[in-house]
Amino acid sequence: MMKKLMLKKMMMSVLAAAMFVVPVTQVSAESEKGTAKDKAQRLAEEIVSSYGVSGIQYAIRDQGSIVLSDSAGVSDKANGEQITEDTMFGIGSVSKMYVSAATMILADAKKVDIDKPLTTYIPEFKMADERYKDITPRMLMNHSSGLFGTHYGNSMLFDDTDTENHDELLSRLQSERLKSDPGEYSVYCNDGFQLLELLVERVSGLSYSEFLDQYISSPLHLSSTKTPLDEFDREQLAKTYFPTIEKALPVEYANVLGAGGIFSTAEELTAFGEVLIGNRTDILSEQSAKAMQNPEYRRGLWVPEETNAFNYGLGWDAVSLAPFSDYGITALNKGGDTTMYHAALTTIPEYDLSIAVLTSGGSSIYNTIFASEVLLEYLEDTGKIKEIQPDKTFKPAVKVEMPAQLQAYSGRYGAVGSTANIEIKDGELELSVLAGMIPPQKYVYTGDGQFTSMDGSAAVSFDEQKNGKTYLKLKAYLTIPGIGQMIMVTYEYQKLNPNPLDQTTQKAWEKRNGKNYYAVNEKITSIMYMEPSILTKNITIDQGYVSGARIVDANQALNVAEIPVMSGRDAFDLNFYKVNNVEYLKVEGFSYISEEAVKPIYAGKSSKVTIPSNGHAVWFKIGKQSANKSMTVDVPVSGGFAVYDAQGKVVHFSAVSDERSIILPEGGLIVLGGEAGDVIKIKMSKK
Repeated sequence: MMKKLMLKKMMMSVLAAAMFVVPVTQVSAESEKGTAKDKAQRLAEEIVSSYGVSGIQYAIRDQGSIVLSDSAGVSDKANGEQITEDTMFGIGSVSKMYVSAATMILADAKKVDIDKPLTTYIPEFKMADERYKDITPRMLMNHSSGLFGTHYGNSMLFDDTDTENHDELLSRLQSERLKSDPGEYSVYCNDGFQLLELLVERVSGLSYSEFLDQYISSPLHLSSTKTPLDEFDREQLAKTYFPTIEKALPVEYANVLGAGGIFSTAEELTAFGEVLIGNRTDILSEQSAKAMQNPEYRRGLWVPEETNAFNYGLGWDAVSLAPFSDYGITALNKGGDTTMYHAALTTIPEYDLSIAVLTSGGSSIYNTIFASEVLLEYLEDTGKIKEIQPDKTFKPAVKVEMPAQLQAYSGRYGAVGSTANIEIKDGELELSVLAGMIPPQKYVYTGDGQFTSMDGSAAVSFDEQKNGKTYLKLKAYLTIPGIGQMIMVTYEYQKLNPNPLDQTTQKAWEKRNGKNYYAVNEKITSIMYMEPSILTKNITIDQGYVSGARIVDANQALNVAEIPVMSGRDAFDLNFYKVNNVEYLKVEGFSYISEEAVKPIYAGKSSKVTIPSNGHAVWFKIGKQSANKSMTVDVPVSGGFAVYDAQGKVVHFSAVSDERSIILPEGGLIVLGGEAGDVIKIKMSKK
């Protein structure tokens, strides 16, 4: 699901500092020969020791039987408790496979036609864009609905199973538009699977949790596949950790069940894999399982390369996962990330084979590469492939003369959240971080329309698509040292049209340029408070654009990114408004207050803060008078607070600590939250 919580957003990866990816050079993953069991254990130990993972659990199921089930690391650092086959993890966006299967189960029962309008099943689904009437359940499953992407506000919570996101999604969508025609192209979209959850409930008459239990868990005899709303022993969950906090974090609930909220184990996930392969026709017909494996990405705009880590089916991230495609083998894959948990499920239908890899900490990219490496070893062990091909290696780029016409691709480019000036000069160009993992570097022209990184592992080129848009395409091999390699082909940027502003509009935006706006209606139990950059919108103006959106007037900027695959995901419009002369920014239904309205916290001995009637959180700056003082906060049960240093690092968060006193860092920030009317008492003293 998420990897800014999920890979780009979910956006939302607070463990980014503990994760690093380097471009491929001559370094390759573990190459020693051995059985799949030996290789899995070596890779598992490497992931735990080097990649911010506290515990990993994995299992292979062959012909319906578990042939490998093991783990590394611990479930609980405090007591050294080991991970067992019964230890549960959040599976993040692998949950999308469950709601997709649930939809197809209803299709098997002739209760849903996946090509009829979604409004057939959710009549109250409406948007401020008449094209919404063309959205079908198929488009929700193959990411081509045209929805902006993600409404995760007040859903990723500590010890809090609030269903606000589920309950209010339809009302939030009512005022929004689409970013493209439904079915035009596929780009990762979490909201589509939230809508599928609602569809399942409307059609079946059951809550989504009840449906999963009745139609999937019970027939498969799954005892550890649960949602946050189910009753189960929370001590069965692997503990999660944050780099700067010693003790385990509270339970993380992804209250977006259809998109990413399920807990499970590796063994039970591979049992569900039997359904997706098509072997449990008592649950899902073979016809529907195969329909989910169809190359849905080909229905619309897509990168021309077939060898890729991304090629969407119905729910699946990949229906022809590399490197298996190099062996003539069709492998299916779904990765998933919450903020703290990460998962991967890979299946090979022709061999009735599946592997699941679950971790606390890390990244679903690591899990997916782990799964591929171990599964290839298992295929070799069982004689299904003769030998494993070595990882790709690359020679340094050799610059050649560039055709003059390529110079025309210079200009302003944009993606969701960013813009870039791409200047081609003397057959060279420089780019910032790509795909969230490829570091800033120079690319030189090497022929065939490609500009290649100096080490040869990544190449960019320009594609003019049939929609009239020009895209910057990235083809890169990523090596995770000690683990393995992945190929990724994506469109990273879209060329932007000039957008000159009139003088009044230009001045209005110049006043905001460089300023921060802070979220005020995120619950104080939200995991997002662990990483304030997620709750902060920084306004950076760039030649008529802001955060990749086109400025249209003094108070509004509209998304223009129409980018298939990943970089066009989680789009947003920006709308500014004022209340009592205080400026706010609204994005995806959530409000952010201007830093100009954030005042220094009172430095006297005692004070009170009352949460306003709208329930908004209250932000304060830590000025010189309060810096280095000890602040003691008395909050009601429904309240809480967080403190950040001048660099934006969280130094205290009440949701993860019972401590109520903190030394205030100069230049930092404080946020207080709770229910409307909550009174929060503050005392200051010298340390």
